[in-house]
Amino acid sequence: MNIHEYQGKIILKKYGVEVPSGEVAFTVDEAKEAARRLGGNLWVVKAQIHAGGRGKAGGVKIAKSVEEVGTLAHDLLGKTLVTHQTGPDGKKIGKLYIEEGLPMQNAKEFYIAIVLDRTLEMPIFIASTEGGMEIEEVAEKNPEKIIKVPVDPTIGFRSFHALELALGLGIAKEHQGHFAAFAKGLYDVFLGEDAEQVEINPMVFTDDHRFVALDAKLGFDNNALYRHKDILEMRDLSEEEPSEVEAGHYGLSYVKLDGNVGCMVNGAGLAMATMDIIKYEGGQPANFLDVGGGASPETVAKGFEIILGDKNVKAIFVNIFGGIVRCDRVANGILEATKLTKVEVPIVVRLDGTNAKEAAEILAKANIKNLIVASDLKDGARKAINAIK
Repeated sequence: MNIHEYQGKIILKKYGVEVPSGEVAFTVDEAKEAARRLGGNLWVVKAQIHAGGRGKAGGVKIAKSVEEVGTLAHDLLGKTLVTHQTGPDGKKIGKLYIEEGLPMQNAKEFYIAIVLDRTLEMPIFIASTEGGMEIEEVAEKNPEKIIKVPVDPTIGFRSFHALELALGLGIAKEHQGHFAAFAKGLYDVFLGEDAEQVEINPMVFTDDHRFVALDAKLGFDNNALYRHKDILEMRDLSEEEPSEVEAGHYGLSYVKLDGNVGCMVNGAGLAMATMDIIKYEGGQPANFLDVGGGASPETVAKGFEIILGDKNVKAIFVNIFGGIVRCDRVANGILEATKLTKVEVPIVVRLDGTNAKEAAEILAKANIKNLIVASDLKDGARKAINAIK
């Protein structure tokens, strides 16, 4: 689960990580009032959406008066912001973060983040002197400027980790202690809040010698949110794909993609393999959908409804290997879906495993229009793609 920048900074502050003062605003008047309360003569007006690249897309502006804050807020609120992470449809700006301006004439900007390294099976710091740039761009053009420091959770974050990071970033000796405290705070957030990502881009070293998180991008492990009710309350459903939210209500793992072959599979591994074989055969998967091991006819029918809600879908590939889930349940779910939703696209079905014979009989008796039977994974992918052609 992702949260907004202003919410991330609330969490960072709780762990002692310094952030600029700021307030969230939903209207022009609230933006101006926030600027007055913050005081000073320089403010940053930031669009709050779940996507990076806001600055380059015009979603981050500098204001030098309260009236200018109001003007910028008027221009941004309700606007659709398109960044390299939103896709061409962009995201509508419904809220702004009004933040105090910092002394930045001679400030230095850095990139610093913590993610889970699944190969090392431990958290890893990723840092760079190229703050303010997308880390993917730095990795492509200047990979030598990326520093990676893994942290074994059995010993935790120690001074030698901080020193390795500081030396790699060229931080002067007299400021390394303050930097170590900043980095330790990020590590504590990562572990303490069950985060999957803590990204600060940029972290700035200000003119008055402070390390400050100028931006904050935090993501959390969904499976651990039961331990963090305060973070769960920060969830903004308006920032999420509606079909994915709906699928979650029915216990379905669904991710919308850009292709035209809808996929209904049981098991995440088989779902990934199904998407891979569709790509290998020259097609484009329209989604990831894992109906799980306990799928009922009702959940299968709901899965069909969600897949068919995507107007790009031109065929559906049902690929079920019955272990825990019974193939006859899936077959009954397909029948239920055809009753509830008008299915005008080809349905390619490959059912194998528990009660596969019974499932085949159910589908044969149903006489479903556009039903195509596949013998195996590769055959199913080819038939789905050919049905579209």
